[in-house]
Amino acid sequence: MIDIKYIRSNPDIVRKAIVDKNEKADLDTLLAADEKRRKLQYDFDQLKAQQNAVSQVIAQKKRAKEDANAELSEMSKVAEEIKIIQSALNEINYEVESLLLTIPNIPHPSVPVGRDEALNEVIRHEGEARKFGFEPKDHLDVATANEMLDLPRGAKISGSGFPIYTGIGAKLERAIITFMLEYHLQKHGYRELMVPLVVNRKTMTGTGQLPKLEEDMYHISEDDLFLIPTAEVPVTNIYSDEVLSFKDLPQKFVAYTPCFRREAGSYGKDTRGLQRLHQFNKVEMVRFVEPEQSEAALEEMLADAEDILKAFGLHYRVVSLCTGDLSFASQKTYDLEVWAAGSGKYLEVSSVSNFGEFQARRANIRYKDPEGKMRHLHTLNGSGLATPRLMIAILESYQQADGSLEIPSVLKPFMELRV
Repeated sequence: MIDIKYIRSNPDIVRKAIVDKNEKADLDTLLAADEKRRKLQYDFDQLKAQQNAVSQVIAQKKRAKEDANAELSEMSKVAEEIKIIQSALNEINYEVESLLLTIPNIPHPSVPVGRDEALNEVIRHEGEARKFGFEPKDHLDVATANEMLDLPRGAKISGSGFPIYTGIGAKLERAIITFMLEYHLQKHGYRELMVPLVVNRKTMTGTGQLPKLEEDMYHISEDDLFLIPTAEVPVTNIYSDEVLSFKDLPQKFVAYTPCFRREAGSYGKDTRGLQRLHQFNKVEMVRFVEPEQSEAALEEMLADAEDILKAFGLHYRVVSLCTGDLSFASQKTYDLEVWAAGSGKYLEVSSVSNFGEFQARRANIRYKDPEGKMRHLHTLNGSGLATPRLMIAILESYQQADGSLEIPSVLKPFMELRV
């Protein structure tokens, strides 16, 4: 959420952000409602001051045993006016707060301006793509040949987009998750959390999924709960409505969860194999930092996610998302896109984002700085990593000419654990 005072003082900047992000927020209606609220608040404050003044006169007359009927009559009229204005204030406050939730975060000045992903900026390429002495197959063919996936039975049980990993596929998926968690814990200094997979509406609103993305979420209507689309949601909200100290910052958390997304707007996109799922696994990094540290923290988190791809020996590229491809809540985002040799394309395996104070305002997460001033901290998160497209890249990069699969060396200890 953006501070209404900032919006009031910088409407052109906010209006440009709405356009650049391809959003449809009605800024004029918000500003008009805010002006109405301010006027009502002024009238309310004036009446309260009048009420207090009359109350003092009444008290003085009662102590002097004088007639206060005129003042009591006036007080009754003022109280009725206050009641009417209070009701109007409650309505307009709700309207303003609801409209504020539709205003997207303002892109960082370094973000390239563009309408869609075609104008994303490729920052650099890393690693070497494997050269094959044979025609590489795509991941689904490799997985089928090695009995690693059962998509038909997954679809039978739950519908398309809900895969079953079988045999070596299930073991490899588990090894990938465990390796990534341990890497972030031991090499990068994150603290591990295990969090709920269902959250309430307030929590989803705090990170910006609601109200905009409700149709993309799995909703349990009886309890008004949502299956999480990412661990970002519960982890970021662990400090909602709390006040931290600057001494508590920075904080770095990592969590593995399944993620659930309806992908309501993805019809017609490539859904072969593991490319686009309704349920998938992801290791998520989340940071809470002082505002002055968030830009540096974003670069650190990008490097943390890259370390995983480097450990797997995969070729990838770093992309800075343009304004039109940024999420509603993001201020700046880097995507990591790994090369899938059999598919012949880059696939996103991580988005690393700085949200500034946007989520902290929505979730009411504050801290006291060294001077004792109350401020909103900055939140960041990033995939470290999402497994489906990482699995695609591993299957396609480590396939052998005879159809078998070589296991990446860093994963072998996790594949060979014995009890």
